[in-house]
Order: sequence, then structure tokens, then C-alpha cells
Amino acid sequence: MGYWIAVVDDEPFSLTNAKNLLREENMRVSCLRSGNDLLEFIINHTPDLILLDILMPDMDGFETYRALRQYEEDNGMSPIPVIFLTGENNSETERRGLKAGASDFIHKPFDKDILIKRIRNTIDNSKMIESLTEEVTIDRLTGFLNKASGTEKVSELCRETTGALVIMDLDNFKLVNDLYGHDMGDRVLVAFSGIVRLNVRADDVVCRIGGDEFMAFFPGLYDEDSVASLTGRLNGQLMKEAEILMGEDYGIPLGISVGAAFSDEHMRDHQILFRYADSALYEAKRSGRHGYCIYESGVSTEKNEEDIGDELTRITQIMSERTGGKGALLLGQDAFSWNYRFIERFFSRYGGVADRILFSLSSDETGIIFSEMVSEFGSVLVNTLRKSDIIIQWQQNMYFVVLPMLSPDNEAGVINRIMKAWTALGYKDRVKIDYAASVLRKDRYGTAK
Repeated sequence: MGYWIAVVDDEPFSLTNAKNLLREENMRVSCLRSGNDLLEFIINHTPDLILLDILMPDMDGFETYRALRQYEEDNGMSPIPVIFLTGENNSETERRGLKAGASDFIHKPFDKDILIKRIRNTIDNSKMIESLTEEVTIDRLTGFLNKASGTEKVSELCRETTGALVIMDLDNFKLVNDLYGHDMGDRVLVAFSGIVRLNVRADDVVCRIGGDEFMAFFPGLYDEDSVASLTGRLNGQLMKEAEILMGEDYGIPLGISVGAAFSDEHMRDHQILFRYADSALYEAKRSGRHGYCIYESGVSTEKNEEDIGDELTRITQIMSERTGGKGALLLGQDAFSWNYRFIERFFSRYGGVADRILFSLSSDETGIIFSEMVSEFGSVLVNTLRKSDIIIQWQQNMYFVVLPMLSPDNEAGVINRIMKAWTALGYKDRVKIDYAASVLRKDRYGTAK
């Protein structure tokens, strides 16, 4: 199996026995005699698993475990799975160890089959959890942090250090999807992501916050020349990649617009900085695209009457770029509430009907595995429903869906389409889905029916 196991035990016989058993399975073994030896060992080494004896002098297994986890947290390390070793047959000791967070318990003297099976299961489970955690935090297409995890990280950096919060938006990207298809659009996004990686430093944080919109935080960057240079490099390199992907005559004014806002000791709030950067991005788009703008307080946004028509055209172009999603809208609570109230007001004035469905998911699975399944169901709803439909994740295991202009007669067809897509993912037997539905119907001028 090739696993690397660190065995920590003050008894030479136990160390030798464990080493011999594990090496018979082609595992690499490092033998350590104390908790202090382990803490020194992990400074430069990262084994796949630690077998940690509980009864040791100076620092017992529980104290060593706490010190190990603290070191990992302080140094940004992923937790190494730990199996406690004990010669006692004491259920209270086991409960204490498992409550502390250990992956398992093994009693001495070792039974080889049990020892190997539990090591294998623990490492496999740990790697699966790491993989699922990565899927939850990483945007699959670009490899950058997704919006939720990226926003959390950038917010943390804004509080802790000064720098530049930057929003990057691809110009005319919607035309790539319209003229060359969404597969080509994905290839362009992947190419652009590679370009960004070549132009950022190790400490910079980049995340994807929308279809073709990215956010980044650059610690220690607070001069216009750096933003201008970055924008120029991104545009030049993107143009070359676009020619490779779509041919020299691809005919789309593809590029990148950049909006930036600088933080300082007086301004560390991520939400405000994001709003500033977004305002600067709008100015970059308005000024012709393929360029940058840095937010400056007090800049006038008044428009002259003679160019207000051009401004309307620019706004509609920008908004159409930002709202070109493929399916239904999965919204946060504020945005969903505004949309829902608008639907009610519209129906009150002009009449209309909408189907409302609440989906509830339940499973024997727990933790991050169940959360991943719930997230996958949300993706099924987004990709299955219409662009005019809106969705909110109401609770951890619930989605509330509003389908405007859909009569109850068509509800069964929609449910069947959703369940067919869900079944195709292979989760049908692992997750139970219940739903309840009701109808929002009003005649013109608000008469309820």
C-alpha cells in the first residue's frame, strides 16, 4: 500500500512488533519513543497516519494529541489521522480518546489483520474527506477557490493586512458562448485561469465569484502601476490564448476589465472594498473595456444628457454579460425575498400563476458527505429548471423553489424531470427526497384565486 506510518510508544517491544507487522505490508515505518519526539518529527515530516500510545511518561497520548493538533492549526497543516494504542480494556479511555477526535482505537498486543484493516480504513476515509472538502471549497472548472470559500479567505486577509481587492471580468465573454458554444466558453475560462496563475504571487488569493467574474486580493499591493501592468499582461496573454483556441479570425473583442480598491489601516471591511472595486469595474467597462480603474472616493458619477443613451446601452451590455447563466437562479435570502415580492406585486397588477415547491432531503449519511449530496441536489435544480425560476436553500437540507407562470397541471412533469436528473447522479438510494407544493395564483388587480 506504500503508506507512511509513525508509531509513537515508549515500549521497545511494542515499537518493534508494530514495525515488523507494518513492514510486512510494504509500509514505511518511523518509530518514535515519546510525544516530544513526535512533535519534533512532524516539523519536517508528514506521515499518512500516526499510531499513538496513550500511556507514556512525561507527556501522555492525550496531551501529545492536543499539542499535535495545535501545531497543525498554527502552521496551516491538514490534520494527520491518529489511532490511539492502549493496553487497557477500558471503555472510558476509549470514549475520552474518540471524543478528543482520534480516528480509532487499537488494543495491544496487536492482531495483524485488525491493525492493517483499521489503518487502511482510517487513511482511506481521511483521504475521502480531504477530497470532499476540496470539492466543497474549490471551483471545479478553474481550480480557484469558489465564491463562498474565496470570500471567507479574502475577508480574513482584508482584516489582517493592507493590499488591493481586485475584481476581474471578461469582456464580451457571452459572445463566446453564443457563437462557439459553452464548451468553448469553458475552455476559455480554463485558459484564463492558467494565465492568472502565471501572473500572481504565492500569497495572492484568487477566487471565481461568477460565470466569468473573478475576485482577488493582493497583499502589499497599493500602487496604480502594478494594477495597470497586471491588466496589460492579462489582456495580452488572453488574446494569444483566444487565437489558439478559436483561430486568428475568431472575431470577438474578448478581453479583461479590472476594478480595484486599496485597503489601508482605516478601511479593512471586505464588503465595502468589494463595493468600491465593483464600482471601479463598472467605470472600466464604461470607459471602453480591456482596461482598469481604481476606486477613488468623491469621483462624480453624473452623466451628461447627450451621452445618456450611450450609457443605457453600456449598462444593458454589462448586465447581460453578468446574468448569462444556463439555468435557474440559486439566490441568497435577500435576493430571493426581493424577487419573490416582485413576483407577488407583478401578479397583483397583471395576474398570474406560480408553482411553489419545498424539497426536503434526508439520509443516513452525515456531515460533509451529506452536505455534498445536498449541494449536488441544488445543482440539479439549477440545471434542470428554467432561467425564470428562482431557488433558495432554505435550511441545510431544504430547497424552496418558485416557478412563475407554471400551472399545477405541469408540476408532475417538472418533478419527474428533476428526479430523473438526480437518479442519473447515483444518489437515489442514498438520499430520500420529500416535497410539498402550493400555488400562488392571482387575477388581475390582485384578486386571489
